[in-house]
Amino acid sequence: MSAASEATKLKLLEGALRTLVEQGIGKTSARTIAATAGVNQGLIFYHFGSVDELLSAACLFGAEQRVARYRERFAELGSLAELLAFAREMHAEERAAGHVAVLGQLLAAGQAQPALAAATAAGLGLWIAELEEVLGRLLAATPLAGFADPAGLARAAAASFVGIELYEGVDPAGAGRALDGLEQLAGLAQALEGLGPLSQRAVRHGLRRKTRP
Repeated sequence: MSAASEATKLKLLEGALRTLVEQGIGKTSARTIAATAGVNQGLIFYHFGSVDELLSAACLFGAEQRVARYRERFAELGSLAELLAFAREMHAEERAAGHVAVLGQLLAAGQAQPALAAATAAGLGLWIAELEEVLGRLLAATPLAGFADPAGLARAAAASFVGIELYEGVDPAGAGRALDGLEQLAGLAQALEGLGPLSQRAVRHGLRRKTRP
């Protein structure tokens, strides 16, 4: 593919994402995307075949861009408390940029559009992979190592990331309390990480007893 074609595809991907953020999925069409991208709308069908295929590609492209933005920050985190504090900061940043709202719309639209559902799931999978890696690394330094499932926790965190945004639309105070709850979890995580070797062994022993069939 020529450099000009690659540049046009990039314009369309970025234009689709900007249209979703600025106008919402209900007003996202070939016409509005083309206007945002500054290209002829026929190029959407030439490069992607349909608006749905463009939105699917844009969904994954957007997730790749957002995950890459935070990858170094994830790698620098040294404790579960830092991770939870960063999650709150990242949620605020992504919400302000309109990306969390777009994700919620894509999840809703994906219920009736299998291709869009698959692309949205793939995009979430990129976030989950990053979270799973950092959770596995950080949990290894706590008494929860071997008891908590990083893969399951990463998926729960991704679901919460979207859910709090949707919750905030109908109950801002409740969403605020949910975020405050994360701060309480951060305090608990910090306390666990600060335990001495004997106390950590005691916690592990208690967890083993609780998890035995």
